[in-house]
Amino acid sequence: MSKPELKPVPQIQKIIAVLWPSFIIAGMATVGFFTFFDPVQLLHLEVSNEAAYSTGFFIFWLLTLSSSLLTLYFQLPTHYIPPPPIIDQSPDDL
Repeated sequence: MSKPELKPVPQIQKIIAVLWPSFIIAGMATVGFFTFFDPVQLLHLEVSNEAAYSTGFFIFWLLTLSSSLLTLYFQLPTHYIPPPPIIDQSPDDL
């Protein structure tokens, strides 16, 4: 019995699979973090609360986005990754 052929995942599905989970987790991290810390006191800048919360959210989103992108990269099958070049050296060349 042969294995069924795997169809490639559409590019838009990969993009959504990275953006949405990272967005949701960034929102949860923002709420959790700013429950205990005042963003204006952390930044030591004269900015509004909305600007500080937005900055914090985007920082969390970038962190979770990079984690999701790394997960997507490490899920690549090994046959998609090119093998390293083979250098043939005989003992006489050494």
